[in-house]
Amino acid sequence: MLSNIQQSASDTLEQEQSGINHVNIPAEGIDVWEIDASLLKFEHKIVSGSYCDLYKGAFFSQDVAIKVLTNEHLNENIRREFAQEVHIMRKVRHMNVVQFIGACTRPPRLFIVTEFMSGGSIYDYLHKQKCGLKLPLLLRVAIDVSKGMNYLHRNNIIHRDLKAANLLMNENGVVKVADFGVARVQAQYGVMTAETGTYRWMAPEVIEHQPYNHRADVFSFGIVLWELVTGKLPYDDLTPLQAAVGVVQKGLRPTIPVHTHPILVDLLERCWQRDPSLRPDFSEITELLQHLAQRGLAQGNAIEER
Repeated sequence: MLSNIQQSASDTLEQEQSGINHVNIPAEGIDVWEIDASLLKFEHKIVSGSYCDLYKGAFFSQDVAIKVLTNEHLNENIRREFAQEVHIMRKVRHMNVVQFIGACTRPPRLFIVTEFMSGGSIYDYLHKQKCGLKLPLLLRVAIDVSKGMNYLHRNNIIHRDLKAANLLMNENGVVKVADFGVARVQAQYGVMTAETGTYRWMAPEVIEHQPYNHRADVFSFGIVLWELVTGKLPYDDLTPLQAAVGVVQKGLRPTIPVHTHPILVDLLERCWQRDPSLRPDFSEITELLQHLAQRGLAQGNAIEER
């Protein structure tokens, strides 16, 4: 499976010489994913980013999302992230990870096509609600995210930018992990040092450029879980840099509301441990959340029977 992935980010991008000039992504077996741009129908722009635009479109009869890299911002780093994203996404298959459909790797047309998630991001959903989620829905979302992340970690993939904005919901309410632009296959010896991600969600060891591993994602998940509880932006009274300094130098963590379920309080505090080895892994997190959800369902049924 994905344990066979052996190329690092630095290996996945090369400019082919002569006149062809395309992003080189290692081919493996019969994996066919290169998309003919003429087969795509662009319907409307969903959002513009700093280096890419996201469109809703169609590929044959399927609704799709099309992430298009904008030419004016193309540089070696952006091309490298694009190549790494394709290299990882084409291999993942899980109900809680956004499904990769294909890509075009021949400049000037560089784009990634995935399933269209009509429910939008969890971040947008939370901020439209202007409050945290009720416990049953919170647990459903958190379990979906935990399952998706557990799958990635089992296959040696570190997401490195886990946050509510990178969690998407489909028409059935299933939540999936998305945006693998800075994801990486875990290094051979299990540690990395590059700072990447978004400061408000970033683990302290990543901020400090210390060696880190998959448990950096667990710290980020703790921040996401807090977002689900509160519906707020982490450290919203601080700039991103101030938040990062506070996390590292003062042990700053978001304030947990007093009404939060005690099991979630304990989980949040464990995910936020300064020592990564003390953080739970996603298999344990999934089991804990499922147990809490089942217990809540049983209690609800008991009340209804009275």
